[in-house]
Amino acid sequence: MTLINKVILVLSISLCFSSCENKNSVPTQTFADLDLKRGDLLLCGDPNFGEVSFSLSCRYDLRETFNLGLSLIHSFEYAEAEKAFVSILDQDSECLMAYWGTAMSILNHPLSLKQNSESLKRGEALLKVAQTLTPNNDREKDYIDAVSIYFKDWQTLDTRTRKAKYEGKMEELYNKYPGDVETAVFYSLAILATADLNDKTYSKQKKSGKILEDLFKTNPNHPGIAHYIIHNYDSPELANLALTTARQYAVIAPASAHAQHMPSHIFTRLGLWDESIKSNIDSANSAVCYAESVNPNASWVSEIHAIDYLVYAYLQLGDNAKAQLEMDKVKEIKEVFPEDHFASAYALIAIPSRLAIENKNWELATKLELPKTKLDWNKADWPKAILHFSRALGFANTGNPSAAKKELDILVSLRDRLTSAKNSYESGQVTIQIEAIKAWIEYSKGNSEEAIAYMKVASNLESKTSKAAVTPGEIIPADELLADLYLALNKPKEALETYKINLNGHPSRFNGIYGAAKAAQNLNDIEQATYYFEELIRLSVKTNSTRPEVSEAKDFLAI
Repeated sequence: MTLINKVILVLSISLCFSSCENKNSVPTQTFADLDLKRGDLLLCGDPNFGEVSFSLSCRYDLRETFNLGLSLIHSFEYAEAEKAFVSILDQDSECLMAYWGTAMSILNHPLSLKQNSESLKRGEALLKVAQTLTPNNDREKDYIDAVSIYFKDWQTLDTRTRKAKYEGKMEELYNKYPGDVETAVFYSLAILATADLNDKTYSKQKKSGKILEDLFKTNPNHPGIAHYIIHNYDSPELANLALTTARQYAVIAPASAHAQHMPSHIFTRLGLWDESIKSNIDSANSAVCYAESVNPNASWVSEIHAIDYLVYAYLQLGDNAKAQLEMDKVKEIKEVFPEDHFASAYALIAIPSRLAIENKNWELATKLELPKTKLDWNKADWPKAILHFSRALGFANTGNPSAAKKELDILVSLRDRLTSAKNSYESGQVTIQIEAIKAWIEYSKGNSEEAIAYMKVASNLESKTSKAAVTPGEIIPADELLADLYLALNKPKEALETYKINLNGHPSRFNGIYGAAKAAQNLNDIEQATYYFEELIRLSVKTNSTRPEVSEAKDFLAI
């Protein structure tokens, strides 16, 4: 894949709108002192990020660069977006909307559960300069006022509060500027950013998605519209609504590693593993290309994120060999950028945990360790919880409940840290893990009724939450783990019912299908056992899988 160093810098003297003469001058030193990203735009492959058009009251010759920066934002390519907007400011330090674009780039991932303090400091400093300028019109002022909400009082106001305030402001703009595409797109994203992941009615996602679907009819090549539709419908209940869009997004923005990856969110929700694999191979390759130009000694978070989804998909096909090849790549990762990106920490722990747990290799699970990659693991309580959850499950299934209890104690302390930090979603996810481990410790001790009770609590809690975008799925769904428990306790009827519930929310999961087949077989329900074993063969037919479950299915079906 060829690296294209692309800089859109037009040096000719250009026109200003008549209102430019009313601008205040910005001291060059003040702007120059800001810590901003500069340099060539580093784009891999076809330098196409989709089509956007944004009217602005700055130099006309800089409009193409502005639109490029905006399209980069819409595919979460923030580092390059920042460079694009800063290149405008270096030529026209009075272009107010370029300050807005730079601030939006610095902000990074409005969907994140928390935001980086260093980025917030940079954005705050930038906007102090922007606020010395006189806006050309109300819209410029409104946009600056809106983005400023994210940075104002960030030391004392939590992320959720600032997101809610921003959504309120964007709603004002949406009503004030009807027909303005970008205002509608950013408003829809603001709605999504405030969605409660515990709201299984998906009211916010549906509201945001409706705005975007209407826009997509007349703006079929807009990267943000396609991108945010996928994010809105990234759940088992809504995923079908985004399948067509998912298959279009990578074509709309072929130069974006994130655009190559993002369709796999929908493919994963629908169990379309082959499409997910292609999506993430393309994304990882694009990310490697980008990393080679930025920091050849490190891995970009987009590659690591794509590998997590890739490993998940391979495991659902029973393809341990290809999953292990990706794991081998991950083992070699010593440094990542950005260092503080949560998705890296999550994936680096989730990937080896998936390989152990999906294969029920409990001995391997007990030996999982914190990755040696250079990261501040003290800021990764939720990912670390995955490690200790996996270890605890391993100990409980190898007859060592005391060792599992030690891991459980660590889980409780991590949950308490997350609760104290007001990370309610993350603490809730760890609570689910805690209840599940309590269940399997009781199972290990021979206390079947207590085990079932705890596991039902975990299953019920998980049924009331949605997954975060950072992950393709839980390390093991609580419903599936409950069904496994029923099966281990020789309760095949309850097991089959629970496996079916699990497969409704997690279609085409390898272990869910195998478990259902075993439960049906134990019930002497040959028809259902045949159906599920045939499904397992269908899943793994192209992989030459070495999983013993596939051999068992072939023996049952006498293939």
